[in-house]
Amino acid sequence: MLFCYVFLFFEHSTGQGQRSHSQHLLTRTRPRITAHELLTTEVLFGIFFFPLEKKSLMRRALQVISVFLLLHNVVQGQEVRKAKAIFTEESLKIDGVLDEDSWQRAVPLHEFYQNFPTDTLMAQYPTQIKILFNNTFLYIGIVAESKDKDFVVASLKRDFRGSSTDNVSFFFDTFQDGVNAYQFGVNPYGAQRESLVSDGGISRQSFNPDWDVKWYSEGHIEGNRYVAEMAIPFVSVKYPEGCTQWNFQAYRFDIQSNERSTWSRVDQNQLLSHLGYLGVLEFDRPLSKNNTANYLIPYSTLSRGQDFENDQPRTSDLKFGADVKIPIGNKMNLDLTINPDFSNVEADNLINNITRFEISLPEKRQFFLDNSDLFSSFGNARDAAPFFSRRIGIAQDLDGNTIQNNIIGGARLSGKISNSLRLGVLSIQTQQDQTNEIPSNNNSMVTLQKKIFSRSQIGVFLINREATNKEGFLDPEQAFNRVLGLDYNLVSKDNTWSGKFFAHKSFNPNDSEGNISSQALMRFNTRFWNAFSMLLFVDQEFGSDIGFIPRKGFIKKADKLTRIFYPKTGSINTHRIGVYNEFYYAQDLDFRQTDHTLKLEYLLDFKDQNRLEFNYFNRYVYLFDDFDPTRSDSDTPLPMGSDYRFNTYGIIYQSNFANAINWEGGLNFGEFYNGRRTGLSGVLNYRVQPKFNLSLSVDYNRIRLPDPYPSRNLILIAPKLEWTFTKNVFWSNFIQYSNQQDNLGINSRLQWRFAPMSDLFIVYNDGYDTTTFYRRYQSINLKLSYWFSI
Repeated sequence: MLFCYVFLFFEHSTGQGQRSHSQHLLTRTRPRITAHELLTTEVLFGIFFFPLEKKSLMRRALQVISVFLLLHNVVQGQEVRKAKAIFTEESLKIDGVLDEDSWQRAVPLHEFYQNFPTDTLMAQYPTQIKILFNNTFLYIGIVAESKDKDFVVASLKRDFRGSSTDNVSFFFDTFQDGVNAYQFGVNPYGAQRESLVSDGGISRQSFNPDWDVKWYSEGHIEGNRYVAEMAIPFVSVKYPEGCTQWNFQAYRFDIQSNERSTWSRVDQNQLLSHLGYLGVLEFDRPLSKNNTANYLIPYSTLSRGQDFENDQPRTSDLKFGADVKIPIGNKMNLDLTINPDFSNVEADNLINNITRFEISLPEKRQFFLDNSDLFSSFGNARDAAPFFSRRIGIAQDLDGNTIQNNIIGGARLSGKISNSLRLGVLSIQTQQDQTNEIPSNNNSMVTLQKKIFSRSQIGVFLINREATNKEGFLDPEQAFNRVLGLDYNLVSKDNTWSGKFFAHKSFNPNDSEGNISSQALMRFNTRFWNAFSMLLFVDQEFGSDIGFIPRKGFIKKADKLTRIFYPKTGSINTHRIGVYNEFYYAQDLDFRQTDHTLKLEYLLDFKDQNRLEFNYFNRYVYLFDDFDPTRSDSDTPLPMGSDYRFNTYGIIYQSNFANAINWEGGLNFGEFYNGRRTGLSGVLNYRVQPKFNLSLSVDYNRIRLPDPYPSRNLILIAPKLEWTFTKNVFWSNFIQYSNQQDNLGINSRLQWRFAPMSDLFIVYNDGYDTTTFYRRYQSINLKLSYWFSI
């Protein structure tokens, strides 16, 4: 218990941030550490912050579950705020000018609460929101004032980063389930951002900002305020027919004042997206049935390219395909895709990987994004995700290289069956590649998620990957792969407690014994304390062909405890002191401990939104395979069966993203296996708002291992230049140099959104080998798509 009491020794320095005697001071007592928090923290630390013994695995797993399920919740008891949406017969012109008569009848929302730098005061500068609706649109009018006219608008591009741009955004929980919501937001020029929110919005992984939908907005700046207008078609969201309420939140980033504020108050230790803090939007008449429309999005692509590395002739290709969206009532969507093309998708970021395992990259293809949490939220995204959509459409050639495997078509049915039950059905067919002996496969998944209690949910799924042809090259052991699973996501009403428990089982031909993946995880989150504890098991024979499972045959035990301090005065907003402890035990080594990471961290968040972080790592690693951290194909990798203990130190600094020149950087140094490593990484950003952005990413690793083991300087440099000529014309140029992957890649992407959700793309790609600088490939793609209502 010594660590907990060291934290409590510093209690005299805590506070809520600066206090004011102004009339805006909230009449709310400054919270202190409660007996509940102290007792819970002691239980957490006493049970989980020590290594497991082999015989205690099951006992400890039961402790994880029983302790958290027996402890009661602390309910926030906050009064629910209510807003009014007024019906209008008028069809409003979306021009960023609130001059129609209907706006004069709207009931204004104001009195926003600060969330940063403190959550005990009202916002310094007024924000006024008005909401109207007719049978077709939900209209929102915004007037946002600040201290000066120097509003920060980093870009006119869609899906701008909220924390780096002045904006007002909204959450709409249309089914009032506290689990899923839509996010819409605008900056002072009316540029748009939208996201899907899942899992109650309790983590940054709950956001899907790559989702796009048709809606309209305009905005302009008037001195020290900006005025914006939004129109969201009811057909672009799902809601219960005849409903009169949605859960609702409005929040604002006032960048020049370094202030975040919310209409319905959110505790500073919670994310703004936390759906448990939403107020209520009341419509003054029931919403009619959605005038659902079917959408056809045909596309054509003309491409020309050449593979120089494999000495292939130049090719030209004209390709046609289409997506179809069919709303089913007010609650579900059927999406169809035929001969899909993803040549317009932004290039992936290269990564210097000095770990022993594969690294996942986010899904950006639009077909997979709507209601994506219904499929991708199962399991553990880092260690054992049974469904990972990026697996679909890629395969391995005869040499083990990753190549594209064309998708013939697919269908996805997703949405609500009832207010508390969600259904997802996905089926994608990939093409046979006889040259590389890749069979045609059907990749399917069926899921059901049921909301239980206030905000928790339980889900089941079945995944099936099955070869649909019987070519002679098909290995009978690879004919199919199936995974069946059950997940329980626990979220208390005020997010004090959250957790995830699951059990999954895979099946292959002649292989149905064991094959289990399971987890018990709980989080405890209050103003002063944040903790989590996890126990995860992935069987050696468990596998999901369309999942992300970088490592098998282990038990992982991980725990973290963080204490947060709020200085009463000065430039620092919060101090955080944390300890993280992680153990791995290998199944095929009689559950011998193979990895241990102890991390101590100290974080300072400043009132001007800068951040500074100090880290210390103590690591133990046992290698169960040969390993070359430089990935230089050395003849003498670190040998299997060797083990290492080493210490490293880290410093991370992040400046305020609102500055025209901003940067973040990290320095890591110390021991590395049996040698030493110095790592330097960072991003430098420069903007000429709102139309030009330049960023330069650098990742440098100096690895020195004793002879005869490999040593190398790993360099990754990635400049990116972006022009947003208007809100509908964007040009990005992305260059990436990596000597670890011996690759220099150039991606230039011009997009013209000539109509809502309708685009013309010109994408140029070029790649070179960095050792001899010969050209590997070159291509140019012209893609045209149009969104038809039918």
